[in-house]
Amino acid sequence: MQAAISNVKQRILVLGAGELGLAVLQGLAGRSTESTNVTVLLRPATVQNSSREKQQDIQAIRRLGVAIETADITNASVEELAAVLGRFDTVISCVGFAAGRGTQLKLTEAALISGVKRYIPWQFGVDYDLIGRGSPQDLFDEQLDVRDLLRGQSRTEWVIISTGMFTSFLFDPAFGVVDLTAGQVNALGSFETMVTVTTPEDIGMLTAAIVLHSPRLINQVVYTAGDTLTYGALADLVERVIERKVERRALSVQQLLADLAEKPDDNLRKYRAVFAMGRGVAWDVAVTFNAIHGLPVTSAEQWAQSSLRRS
Repeated sequence: MQAAISNVKQRILVLGAGELGLAVLQGLAGRSTESTNVTVLLRPATVQNSSREKQQDIQAIRRLGVAIETADITNASVEELAAVLGRFDTVISCVGFAAGRGTQLKLTEAALISGVKRYIPWQFGVDYDLIGRGSPQDLFDEQLDVRDLLRGQSRTEWVIISTGMFTSFLFDPAFGVVDLTAGQVNALGSFETMVTVTTPEDIGMLTAAIVLHSPRLINQVVYTAGDTLTYGALADLVERVIERKVERRALSVQQLLADLAEKPDDNLRKYRAVFAMGRGVAWDVAVTFNAIHGLPVTSAEQWAQSSLRRS
């Protein structure tokens, strides 16, 4: 049976082509064989957008040999989305929190109604099971609702890919951990608190490897990590890369929760508080798909060496 299935062309649909979606498309294109067929779902407005940047993205997608399907995830009904998803064997969602509350559940419901064989939800991030409900980042509860839906049925196979934080986000001045302008590294929780990071490029490559893995990975959480490090190790590597000392400040959980209470709708404050708690946001690199299969990934220091300007 398995041999027969492998001879049939596998139709893969990727939802969205933002930073992560493009990386996944590139990863799939790099590993695709005659037996895989890759399509991306974009909003009609994206395809019709005449801006140079959007048109370059469209051309890049076409150069990869990826077909384009259009639907508006926000405005389409669950049934309308299901009609599109049902034409594919595997659906990989790269539509994140920016799409708005309820989107993750809507897409999961559409996937389950559609009868698609396998669904990879947008869970590229932390270990929501360990974090649990009621965390400072209330968007995470919807991720647990998605897991409950998937685990509560047996018709559609699923794989959840936990990647930790995007590496670039850890160094983003807006996140408030690495502040090169002020010459500071601010630890969330303490300098012993750990965080797992993976670059979007590596997530794309690893997602393709996970989806195309033989034998198929079924109904499980798969972990990746470009790096798992403490905020102390992060401060050390920043100093090595910029070749000067940084001021180190630890932001306690209590302090970050107090900051959030002042501005309860501030998403970045929600994330800082969750990561400061240190639960479900880091795991041993040795247990990851990339380590087990010997796949090379970019460490936090390698990313910093190529991306942080020396100043």
